[in-house]
Amino acid sequence: MGSVEKIGSKWKLIVLNDLRDGEKRFNELKRSTGASSDTLSRVLDDLEEEGFLENRKEFESPVASYYALTEKGSTLCPVFDALDEWGEDWLG
Repeated sequence: MGSVEKIGSKWKLIVLNDLRDGEKRFNELKRSTGASSDTLSRVLDDLEEEGFLENRKEFESPVASYYALTEKGSTLCPVFDALDEWGEDWLG
């Protein structure tokens, strides 16, 4: 399976790109990406299973899940940077 097929869904790319800025809680990701709760849950589970992000839980009240890129996920940052640069050059 090629890399585009592995990470190429719209929501996976949006979440990975959004986490470039650092760790975020579920509701922060929901607001910043515009994904529904069901979609975001599915995408986060998939990305965690594929090793692109990690889920850190805080068990204080209230329980919170924090999501961050793993080393594998962080290696995509230059790809997103290049896409941003390409977009500035060619999409205005």
